[in-house]
Amino acid sequence: MAKVKKVLESHNHKLHVKKDDTVLVISGKDKGKKGRVIAAYPRENRVLVEGVNMITKHQKPTQLNPQGGRVEQEAPIHVSNVMHVDPKDGKKVTRIGYKTLDNGKKVRVAKRSGETID
Repeated sequence: MAKVKKVLESHNHKLHVKKDDTVLVISGKDKGKKGRVIAAYPRENRVLVEGVNMITKHQKPTQLNPQGGRVEQEAPIHVSNVMHVDPKDGKKVTRIGYKTLDNGKKVRVAKRSGETID
């Protein structure tokens, strides 16, 4: 049997969210949950959101954890299932735009309120 390699596309992968952004899940089993982005995986188009998409992982006993057992942890979700929360009110979602400041620095801007994100 021949081994098949999964080849990822070679173009640039840009996500609309970054680490430490606050996002709201807009679809899926965790719809409506809000959380902070712990990690972003641009090549897979997925993000890890705090407290969202919890899975149970079975751990073997080790020297550090001689009991072993089951551990709940977050699993990545597709980036299309999350939207950025507006930093102005912290409740409604917004899309992200980009603006160049007078000093030449490019910043992310909330389209809904015009608030600068970073």
